[in-house]
Amino acid sequence: MSPTDYAAAFGIGLAGAGHCFGMCGGIAAALSLGGQHRPSITLAYHGGRICSYAMLGALLGFLAGSINLAAWTIGLRYLAGLLLILMGLYIADWWRGLTAVERAGAVLWRPVQRLSARFLPVRSPGRGFALGLGWGLMPCGLIYSGLAWAATAQSAWGAGTLMLAFGAGTLPAMLATSFGASGVQALLRRRGLKVLIALLLIASGSWTIYLVASHGDHLLERSLPVPGAAPAAMPMEGGPREGHTHHG
Repeated sequence: MSPTDYAAAFGIGLAGAGHCFGMCGGIAAALSLGGQHRPSITLAYHGGRICSYAMLGALLGFLAGSINLAAWTIGLRYLAGLLLILMGLYIADWWRGLTAVERAGAVLWRPVQRLSARFLPVRSPGRGFALGLGWGLMPCGLIYSGLAWAATAQSAWGAGTLMLAFGAGTLPAMLATSFGASGVQALLRRRGLKVLIALLLIASGSWTIYLVASHGDHLLERSLPVPGAAPAAMPMEGGPREGHTHHG
């Protein structure tokens, strides 16, 4: 993985702050039910939430990497670029197509929500962590698209660490909500920050697609390594990739 990939994942989480406030803001109140609102419980909840993202990413990355076909790899890399562009458009409020993903995910979320409710009220860090594990599956277009994008890394480690970076990007907004830091919330809601990150994601996705189109033939001409190893070398920036030497 490249630093650009992790920066993109962190930026997606950070720029989704406004979305996080609306989707997850209520859970901050839920953490205080029963009069046990302690920093340890809040941090345990967010730890569980981010672990949920990472585990799901690792699973999807492993499954995606288990298919040893050059055409599959190229298709996933095109998908990586496209998803970066779509997430950029979504973050900037220029396109709201990811809301359809949220509506579809709501069907899967209902049984998880009922199970998670068993941990309320949250009176211990352990219950907070368990609640966070379930809450990480909530129907959020950015989470679902981020998981699909991370899976294109085609390895459990690559996809899992990308989702860790995504989760870290959501922390400023969620911690500000949990601890009532209105100044941080106001900063993260600023339109300029969202647009800047959105433009960087769109540019990164476009560059990724260009590189795949320019160098995809090289990958088709070479045999792929065994699943779980780094894919054949093809220069890419701005989307999930494995560490390797670029073509000259």
